Amino acid sequence: MTKRLRIALAQMNPHEGELRANAAKIRALRAEAAAAGADLLVTPEFSIAGYPPEDLVLKPAFQAMCDAEIAALAAETADGGPGLIVGGPWLDGGKLYNAAFLLDGGKIVARRAKHELPNYGVFDDKRVFDAGPAPGPVVFRGIRLGLMICEDWWFPAVSETLSESGAEILLSINGSPFEVEKAEARIDLAVARVVETGLPFVFLNQNCGQDELVFDGASFVLNADRKLAVRAPSFAETLILTDWEQPGDVWVCAAQELAKPLSRPAQIYHAMMLGLRDYVEKNRFPGIVLGLSGGIDSAISAAVAADALGPERVRAVMMPSPYTSQESLEDAAECARLLGIHYDTIPIGPAMAAYEAMLAPAFGNRAPDITEENLQSRIRGVTLMALSNKFGNMLLTTGNKSEMSTGYATIYGDMCGGYSVLKDVYKTDVFEVCRWRNANTPAGALGPDGAVMPERVITKPPSAELKPDQKDQDTLPPYEVLDAILNGLVERELSVDDLVAQGFERALILRVWRMLDRAEYKRRQAPPGVKIGQRAFGRDRRYPITNGFTGLIS
Repeated sequence: MTKRLRIALAQMNPHEGELRANAAKIRALRAEAAAAGADLLVTPEFSIAGYPPEDLVLKPAFQAMCDAEIAALAAETADGGPGLIVGGPWLDGGKLYNAAFLLDGGKIVARRAKHELPNYGVFDDKRVFDAGPAPGPVVFRGIRLGLMICEDWWFPAVSETLSESGAEILLSINGSPFEVEKAEARIDLAVARVVETGLPFVFLNQNCGQDELVFDGASFVLNADRKLAVRAPSFAETLILTDWEQPGDVWVCAAQELAKPLSRPAQIYHAMMLGLRDYVEKNRFPGIVLGLSGGIDSAISAAVAADALGPERVRAVMMPSPYTSQESLEDAAECARLLGIHYDTIPIGPAMAAYEAMLAPAFGNRAPDITEENLQSRIRGVTLMALSNKFGNMLLTTGNKSEMSTGYATIYGDMCGGYSVLKDVYKTDVFEVCRWRNANTPAGALGPDGAVMPERVITKPPSAELKPDQKDQDTLPPYEVLDAILNGLVERELSVDDLVAQGFERALILRVWRMLDRAEYKRRQAPPGVKIGQRAFGRDRRYPITNGFTGLIS
C-alpha cells in the first residue's frame, strides 16, 4: 500500500521578539494547513522568535517565554490536526541550543539542536548558542524525517548521519539571508546533498526583513532524482502545500508549477522593498521622509519607499541651493508626480547665508573650500531631521555603496538618517535597477505602474551640486571603473597586484584603496541598510578604524 503525506511549508514573516504575535501567526497557519488537509506544518528556523535573535536570546525571561509559547502550541496539537515543527531556543543541562521542536498529539515529541554553528559574515551563532550533537531522524506518524537547521545542510556530515540512521526525507528549516543570485547556489548545494544521500530534500526559508538582513523565502523541494518539484516565490509570505507518496523505497514529492526566478535587478529591488517595509512597519514609523534632489539615488530610493509603503506614506523634500540646476528642480518634481508622493520645496539659501555670517569671524580670510560644500549637505541633514522629529517619519538616507566605499558622503549631512536601501548597492547597479523599475512593476508593490522617474535622471552625469558645474567624476573615477576596482577590493579581497593583472592602473587602484581605507570611520556612523551582496559594510566587512596596515600597497 502506497504511503501518502501532505506537508505544508510556511514561508512566514516573523517579528523578532514578538513571541505572542509569532505564535498567533503559527496558529493561523496551522488552521489554514488543517483546512487544506495537511498532516504536518513546518515553520522556519527560530520561527517562534525570529532569526537571528542575537543577544536577545541570552535573556532568561526571553527563553522562558519562548518555552511557554512552544508548550502552548504543543498542547493544541492534541486536537488531532496537523503536527507542527517550530524553531526556537532550547536550554538543556546548562547549554543553550538553536533547536527545532516536533509537536504532535498534544506534546513535544522530539527536539533537535543545530549542529553546525555558522561564525562568519553576518552570522555569530557561536556567540550565543552551543552546538548540538549530530542528529538522528525524528519519527512523525511512522515516518522518519531527517530534520536539520540551516547550516547543518551546508556541509555533508549531518545529511550523511541522518541518511545512515534511517531518515526517509531530508527537511531543513532555515533563516538564510538573501544575497544576489544566492537562490541558485542553494539549489546547487541541495543537489549535492541529494546525490550523497539518495534522499529527497526540503528547503524552507523565512521571508522577512530584520534590520540589515533580508530573508527571501525561495523555498524549494528536490526529489531524489535531483529534479525540482517545488519552488516557492521569492520575497513573498506564503503557505506551500506539498504532496508526497512512497510508491517504493523512496518518497516522491508531486511536481508543481515552479515560481519563476527573478533577474538580478529584480532581486535587488525586491530585497530593498522588503527590507524597508519590515524596518518601517516593525519599528512602527508612520512613514518616511527623504531628500529628493533630482538625482538618481534619491529617485530610486523614493520609488522603493512608495512601492514598499504606499505613496501616501512618503514625504519628499527638494532643498535647492544657489547651485541647484533647473534640470534638478524639474526632475525632482517629476519624480514626485510620477510616484504620487507628497512633495515640499525648502530652499537652503537663507541658512547658507546665516552660517556664512556666523562663521566669518572664525574662518577669517580663508578661501571657500569643501567646508562650505559640506555645510550645505549638513543644512539639508538638519532640515530633514527636523521634519522627521516633527512628524515622526523616519529619515531615509539615499547614499549608495560606491559613495560609502570611498567616503564620498558628508557625515552628519547626507549620511543622516535611520535606514538606507542603497547602502550595499554600487552605483552601476543603481543605474541597472532604475532602468528595470521604469520598465517593470514589482510584485506586491504599492506604488504606481509604469515609469517612476524621467529618463534624464538616469542619463545625466551624477552631481552633488554643491558648487558650480560640479560632477561626481571631478572627484571619483568613472563609476564603471570605480565599481570594478571596489568589487575586487571589497567583495573579493583582491590585492593591488591582482587588480593590476586585470588591467587596472596601479596608481588608480592605490587611490581607491586609500579612499576606502580612510572612510571606515564614516561607515561606522552610517545608518543600517539592506544587505544585497556578499560583503556588506557593517554586518560582513568589519575593519578597524585605527589601522596602519599598508602591506598590500607597499
